[in-house]
Amino acid sequence: MSIAKNTICLWFDKDAEAAANFYASVFPDSRVEAVHHAPADYPSGKKGDVLTVQFTVAGIPCIGLNGGPVFRQDEAFSFQIATEDQEETDRYWTAIVGNGGQESECGWCKDRWGLSWQITPRTLTEAMAAGGDEAARAFTAMMTMQKIDVAKIDAARRG
Repeated sequence: MSIAKNTICLWFDKDAEAAANFYASVFPDSRVEAVHHAPADYPSGKKGDVLTVQFTVAGIPCIGLNGGPVFRQDEAFSFQIATEDQEETDRYWTAIVGNGGQESECGWCKDRWGLSWQITPRTLTEAMAAGGDEAARAFTAMMTMQKIDVAKIDAARRG
């Protein structure tokens, strides 16, 4: 097993393994590589508890740390998942929100562990990169949405 030079460490209360398994079931190029158990008691757990989980989310190496309730996820960190169309956008959005998560604004949602996700259709990213009036129209349309509506973004892009 190789260890990546840079790995995202995500702090969980106690559900790192469940979260990693969920992510692996939802996103392509995702998997759980290893589950490591605590070799001794620690402040928020006992010897033998799941301590860390090595996993990949959409090609990004991660470690889930069961560190206890001291720290919580917030919007300062999010995964941004680029989608090709409405069907893919809906699939990821429904998986996250429908599994105990919650909707937010402008393509953002949170999973049941509090981790933020941006489910972002490529057409929105392309509109923003185009700049000018096209970006302004797409941005204004996006600001009215929770889950991104691809048809409305495309219509805004055209003017």
